[in-house]
Amino acid sequence: IFSVVFVVIMASLGGALPRQVSGQFRVLILPGWQGSGPDHWQTHWERLYGYSRVEQNDWLHPVKADWIDKLEAAVVADDQPAVLVAHSLGCIHVAAWASQSRSASRVHAAMLVAPPDTERPELVAQLPSWAPVPRHQLPFRSVLVHTRSDPYASTEFFRQLAADWGSELQCVGDHGHINAESKLGEWPEGHALLQRLLASHPT
Repeated sequence: IFSVVFVVIMASLGGALPRQVSGQFRVLILPGWQGSGPDHWQTHWERLYGYSRVEQNDWLHPVKADWIDKLEAAVVADDQPAVLVAHSLGCIHVAAWASQSRSASRVHAAMLVAPPDTERPELVAQLPSWAPVPRHQLPFRSVLVHTRSDPYASTEFFRQLAADWGSELQCVGDHGHINAESKLGEWPEGHALLQRLLASHPT
């Protein structure tokens, strides 16, 4: 009982999980369109916790098939279960990959932060290979994190997408697109959500 309570307390405080929990998984960072710069929370997490970024050949002109191939290679590169931490277009990337990969069972869970509505006309024009939004149920545990003030999707979009993906829905207030412009720094509240995923067990 003590160990369970300890994990819950540490997650709520944003502290590090015990080595026997955190060491069970490798965390893969999946940025969105244009990547995640030095002030982005994903970059901070890589620096602080040693998480690994899935690099793409072209961050400015993302081709869905190419991005899917990169994620597949990263997931199968190690037998250790993966936890995916995706932001923005990276969330659509995860869903598109999961819809066709035979390696999805290697993923323990996914944290999906601020997925954009890529079916909006202005986004279709810029990201033509990313519509429609994949809406199948994900084959692993996931949490969809959003705000009430995201310029790239509505609250109703997030609610419906979470239902379609089978994701837990978590609103974190009015932080826009949860990116560098949101000025979240290391975003300890988000890391606490990730730790809860690390401590969870598949149902």
